[in-house]
Amino acid sequence: MIRRLTPFLFAALVLGAFVWTLVFLYRKSEARPVVFPTTRAEQREIIKKTVAPGALVPRREVTIKPRVSGVIEKLYVEPGQLVKDQELLAKIQIIPNQVALNTAEANLRSAEISLATAEQEYARFKRLQEQGLLNQAELAQQELSFKLRRQEREAADSNLQLVRVGASKRSGKVSNLVRSTVAGTVLEVPVKEGGSVIEANNFNEGTTIAAIADMSDLIFQGRVDESEVGGLKEGMPVAITIGALGEERLSGKLEYIAPKGIEKDGAIQFEIRAAVSLKPGLVLRANYSANADVILDRREQVLALNESAVVYKEKQAYVDVEVTPQSFERKAVKLGLSDGIWVEVLSGVTAETRVKKQDPGSDPEKVAPPVNR
Repeated sequence: MIRRLTPFLFAALVLGAFVWTLVFLYRKSEARPVVFPTTRAEQREIIKKTVAPGALVPRREVTIKPRVSGVIEKLYVEPGQLVKDQELLAKIQIIPNQVALNTAEANLRSAEISLATAEQEYARFKRLQEQGLLNQAELAQQELSFKLRRQEREAADSNLQLVRVGASKRSGKVSNLVRSTVAGTVLEVPVKEGGSVIEANNFNEGTTIAAIADMSDLIFQGRVDESEVGGLKEGMPVAITIGALGEERLSGKLEYIAPKGIEKDGAIQFEIRAAVSLKPGLVLRANYSANADVILDRREQVLALNESAVVYKEKQAYVDVEVTPQSFERKAVKLGLSDGIWVEVLSGVTAETRVKKQDPGSDPEKVAPPVNR
């Protein structure tokens, strides 16, 4: 009896396994229900701002140039040092120009000859006047000529000394000593002892001996795109973030907006400058890279919705409101200020309303916000 039932039992087991496999595969392939994430509007602050890249720079930076050409004999300062007005920065060894030296020596010899001749004539005229052969007016004229020749000789001698050593006998000023024209911090000294320098004149800017600035008066200097400059006004508050100082922030006030834009990388940009309020004990260096957040508009504690929940179609904003669990109904809303992540809700939803978050990849034309809304 058992032997006769064995084939039927085996067939039933195989059939049962086959049916179970079919059911398992069907359930596995069955689509899972989609659960849409939802969100709610909430009370928060919304700040609309523009970010301007730039750097911290001294308001006034002075470059010190030599008044004579030559070789740096001695440097008395180094970068980072505080200097006073008229403090000695460097000493220059004069290397005279041969043509100028020859001319100055020739002028001196000519002036000495003229002076000697005028002196002899003055002595002769004086003897004649004493003998009663010459009147006082003629003697006075000869005396004037003698004094003029003596003055020319002194000027030629002073000029020769100036060419040779950079100092004038009469003035006592030494032009080969370079002094600071302002008080401040030495930012850089781009020359070395033994290096050649060129004087500043009408044909040459001259060699920079040192750059000096007042580091207690810094400004932010940056640029903004032409699409954002229209919303800027002088006096707007600025929050400045310095990359080298991590989360450290400085406050400032916008004080300059360029009237003319400059093309850079295919875009028109406008220069801006902002006064910076320094913090006690904070060490800042010139040309620190920084970003300035210029606050264009602000809303305090308003009902706001995440931009990911808003759909835009034909310049009208909509949200999908949850009427029953996972069942949504599209509803028009009126929006206000946006910071790019959160947008102010003026009407259409409340803080209790749940709305569906949109998938930007599903319909980018409907999800993307309109331009200039």
